[in-house]
This record gives sequence, structure tokens and C-alpha cells, in this order.
Amino acid sequence: MRAIVIERPGGPEVLRLVERPDPAAAAGEVRVRVHGSGVNRADLLQRMGRYPAPPGWPPDVPGLEYAGVVDAVGDRVDPGWVGRRVMGIVGGGGYAEALVTPASTVVPVPDGLSLVDAAAVPEAFMTAYDAAVLQMDLSAGETLLVHAVGSGVGTAAVQIARALGARTIGTSRTPEKLRRAEALGLEHAVHARDASGWAERVRDVTEGRGVDVILDLVGGPYLEGNQAVLAPGGRHVVVGVTGGRTATIDLRALMARRATLRGTVLRARPTAEKAALAEAFARTVVPWLADGRVRPVVERTFAPEEAARAHRLMEANRTFGKLVIVWP
Repeated sequence: MRAIVIERPGGPEVLRLVERPDPAAAAGEVRVRVHGSGVNRADLLQRMGRYPAPPGWPPDVPGLEYAGVVDAVGDRVDPGWVGRRVMGIVGGGGYAEALVTPASTVVPVPDGLSLVDAAAVPEAFMTAYDAAVLQMDLSAGETLLVHAVGSGVGTAAVQIARALGARTIGTSRTPEKLRRAEALGLEHAVHARDASGWAERVRDVTEGRGVDVILDLVGGPYLEGNQAVLAPGGRHVVVGVTGGRTATIDLRALMARRATLRGTVLRARPTAEKAALAEAFARTVVPWLADGRVRPVVERTFAPEEAARAHRLMEANRTFGKLVIVWP
């Protein structure tokens, strides 16, 4: 198989397309012939030596999500898996023509969704669903605030909230991304010109009440504003820290609002937790993908030889939705 490897920590130029032996599926695993590999900011961090793969996953092949077709199974896996179209999240190794992963963590790709588009689903939609719904209990009639709404997770969160019957507010520093998010169902677009000015606008939109759930993909610089816009009993979940990882928290404000502040990641979770998420996601969100209530947003696709270009484009922060590497 071909795989994209990180030769050494560094810039996009350290990515190389090489030949590797096909992996073999161990007991409880399936092997997937990959058609599409989603590109994520975690891949950029891993490339720079700042986010190593968890133990047991390829240390030099980045990639957290995939879509493809099962072509082999290990012991204790039903042979009927072979030929199924699947997608999922992995700890690493997604930038390759084949990978192995626990059968319990794969998610079926619904009919009508291409494997290229499916490769843009797992990290964005499973992260958004897990954080906003399973952890923060977002429900119909509530208000969700999404920071960096033009990101893959942001575009997924808006659609999931809409499918649930929740209201949505989204922030971005780029007006064009806000316009495109509105086409996905975003109800209130807030231009975040600086780290704090957006909070007043969110308070205005909610008539002073604040928001029930914050899906935060920015981090530190927005913490003060987030505390100001949380409604009583509000829940704030930190999914990304692209703006910075540290900030000062007003504990009295947290107490007064009886608020919840939580951080979350998917990559390093135990297999049992990933399997539980895959099952819940297949039960709830996959039917929405099948009937078109939600859809992945693919900004651009790349050949494997163009992986460095994909990384440079993501680093430029000009993308809306997802980038996908396509394996012909």
C-alpha cells in the first residue's frame, strides 16, 4: 500500500508518499481499503512533533479519520463485514491506502453518501455529536453557541443542532465563512473581530439570557466572553484551543451561573468508549446523513501526492468545512 509519512518533525515539506506493507487485521479488527482520508488540525500538530499518536497506532503516519471498504477481517469478526462501506476515527494511520481498526469502532456509510464525502464525516460529526449532545445534553429549544463555526466540527455542530430542534449562534473572524454557515442553517452569525466584542452581540441575540451550550473550538482568548454569555445552568465544552490554551477563569462567575466547564478529546479514548460513541452515532446521526438532514462539507480534495498542499491550505485558515485526501 501507499502511505503518507512524517519523515521528521517540521513543516508540510516533511510529508512523503512511500510504499508500506499492507497491515494485517488482528483478532477483533477489520482491515479497510481506504478511499478518503480527512485532514485535521491534529495532523498538523503531529507533523510538527507536538501531538504524537497514542500507543498502538502508527507513529509516523498521520490521519484520524477515514472512509473505505472492508477487505479483510481478523479472528472473532464476522466474515460478513467484508465488502461493507465504513467510516470511522482512528488514533493514527489514516493517511494510507489501508488501515486496521477495531471492528467495534467502525460506522456504516449510508447509501447515497460517497466514500469521499464520508471521509469528511467522522472527526467533525462524531466530535460535535459527542461533545454537544452526549456530554452537554443539548436538546430541542435550547441555544447552542459554536465558535469557529466555519471549521469542520463547527459546520457539523450547526447541522446537528438544527436536526435536534436547537437554535444556533456561530462566530467566525471571516464574514464569508459566516455567510456559508448560514446556508447550512446557522440562525445568528456573529463576526468575531476581536477576542471579546462578540460577547455583547451574543447577549443581544439572546435578549440577555445567554446560551445553554457553548461548543468552543478557540480556547483561551474567548474564555472571559464565554463566561459572560452562559445562561444559568449553561454548559461549556472545550473541543479545540486554536486561539490559545491558557486563560484566567472567574470561579465566582462559574458558581453564580451554576455552570459546567468541560474539556474533551476523542483520539486518546479507550476502545470501549470509542465503540460506544460509534454505536450511538450510527443509531442517531447516520439516519440523518441518509435522509439529507445533515451533510458533510468538503471544501477541497487532494491526491496523496498533494498532502503538503492540503496542510498548507489548512494552516492558512482559509478553509470552510473539510479537506480530504482521495486514494484512487
